[in-house]
Amino acid sequence: MVTTRTGDAAVAERLYPPMPSFGWRGWLGPLIVTAIAAVIRLVHLGRPNAVSFDETYYPKDAWALLRFGVEHKAVENHKDLMLSAGDNWRTVEAFTSEGSFVVHPPFGKWTIAAGEYLFGVSPFGWRIAVAILGVLTVLLVARIVRRITRSDLIGTLAGFLLALDGIHIVMSRTGLLDGILTFWVVVAFGLLVLDRDHTRKRLASFVTTFGLAATATRWGPNLGVGPLGIRPLRLAAAVALGLACSVKWSGLWFLALFALMSVIWDVSARRAVGTERPWAATLLRDAPIAALTMIPIALAVYLLSWTGWLVTDTGWGRQWADEHPDSIIPAGLRSLWHYHDEAWDFHVDLESEHSYSSNALSWPFMARPTSFFYEAGDDIASGCEVDKCSAQVTALGNPIIWWAALLALPYQLWRWAAKRDWRSGAVLVGILAGWGPWLIYLERTIFTFYTVVYAPFVMMAVAMTLGDVLGPADASPRRRQTGIAVVAGFLVLVIAAAWWFYPIWTGQVIPYDQWRMRMWFQSWV
Repeated sequence: MVTTRTGDAAVAERLYPPMPSFGWRGWLGPLIVTAIAAVIRLVHLGRPNAVSFDETYYPKDAWALLRFGVEHKAVENHKDLMLSAGDNWRTVEAFTSEGSFVVHPPFGKWTIAAGEYLFGVSPFGWRIAVAILGVLTVLLVARIVRRITRSDLIGTLAGFLLALDGIHIVMSRTGLLDGILTFWVVVAFGLLVLDRDHTRKRLASFVTTFGLAATATRWGPNLGVGPLGIRPLRLAAAVALGLACSVKWSGLWFLALFALMSVIWDVSARRAVGTERPWAATLLRDAPIAALTMIPIALAVYLLSWTGWLVTDTGWGRQWADEHPDSIIPAGLRSLWHYHDEAWDFHVDLESEHSYSSNALSWPFMARPTSFFYEAGDDIASGCEVDKCSAQVTALGNPIIWWAALLALPYQLWRWAAKRDWRSGAVLVGILAGWGPWLIYLERTIFTFYTVVYAPFVMMAVAMTLGDVLGPADASPRRRQTGIAVVAGFLVLVIAAAWWFYPIWTGQVIPYDQWRMRMWFQSWV
């Protein structure tokens, strides 16, 4: 294969395009939108002063973890005790001595427990850790999109959209597991993007130094560090994915699809430098190393999250193996396997009626948002200055963003299929991992707020589409002016919608008539 040094330089630049800026310029926009997100998510975080929706489960279990190292059954009036315990959580008798059967791994509840330890068992205490992770997720999204698009503006737009999205706002202000899961999924995605960049940067340097003749061989170069081709950032992503699985089992879908995505990126890198057999080289050299490192690391992290259950005696089912002997597998692990088998049966068979359950096919339309909290009339203690008021927390996405995504996602699918745009493909993988599995269980009791785990990728898709609406830098002045006007108009609508729905995202007391005006469809009530 004959190439010129000019051709080598062109390949190197395609492998690792220059970043749009350096130093503070690349941080300014992301930090501004992160500050906006922080204000929205942290101000009045203790409102409502109530156990909101499934907060009846996870903050309670987090409190038990602080007390016993493992979940225990709570007493009947545990909700009242959760609202009054405060800094006295160590002495309040809110639990029995019996272990509790819970169907989610412990790490997410340990995260909530960190806030309770520092700020007491109270609405603020059990929400603060989730809120901080929600704010950091906005920063991560802005920086990740900046890197994959090589645009400060598009990265900032992605972070801004997430900062003003109602689903993410509500889930950042509620003591549930889904916001924690979202954070670790985005961390893993960001680390894999960094790994892709660093790998291609090494390849670009290699091509610049030795030329394409050195890489256009049968099997191509080593993509990692050392003779085994270790990729530290990929290993760090495995840790993050293990933590995601340690929050909710749905993290397994991200582990599988993100690992596959990363390996396919290796095929693309090898093809770019002229490797004669890029697929064979990847499957023989890269994929085995990825599998033999990422899977064990994720599994080890997951097992470590169960340490409290393994080292104590009171966890539900902890003694099952002692009652069912005859195995060479350690009793603790056999009991843990039995626990998981029981939890799996619970998840698969969950078809109980719930007034706010929603079919996964309806999620992109925000057809049936989940009401987390509602008070009206005499139930509202203060803040109402008219005859009738309402206070609600509704997990409703910013409709302007989500309805725009109905156009943005097909457009990104087209860019991936027709233009082979890896960025579109990566964002679609994140959406597929978060949404696709629920399409298998259309009869199961599920809720619209599950969308929070793939909401960051929806924001990425919309921001990248807005970047194309703006047009390329070398477009005609009229084209750029039109693009700027359309994007600016869209952002004004996003801001207006966020202002309008903010009261029902945060439990603010408003006149009943004002609340009713925000219920645009009967299915929202």
